[in-house]
Amino acid sequence: QLQASGGGLVQAGGSLRLSCATSGRTFRTYTIGWFRQAPGTEREFVAAIRSGGSTYQPDSVKFTISRDNAKNTVYLQMNSLKPEDTAVYYCAAGSPALGRVRMKSEYDYWGQGTLVTVSS
Repeated sequence: QLQASGGGLVQAGGSLRLSCATSGRTFRTYTIGWFRQAPGTEREFVAAIRSGGSTYQPDSVKFTISRDNAKNTVYLQMNSLKPEDTAVYYCAAGSPALGRVRMKSEYDYWGQGTLVTVSS
């Protein structure tokens, strides 16, 4: 199971830190990804971190992903937020193959999402 939290309302230029709490020892072996979905858009990849610590993110996103395996938690630090970052943010767990870490279909477990609203 995954539980995303930390969303809220923030002004442009502000920061938020999202958390994805996982349960079960096996989740330490999974890649954890963050995706976001704004109204009327496709769910898009934001960042991912493998069990060994390798991180992935698109060039268009400058957030920082990290994980604390002792706490079974993955974090997404979001700084310099913009109104276009407004979306529901989801964390997901899976074992994506090499080169497929950005694909939603590679993730088997999804959290419920946390809403991030950035006001201008």
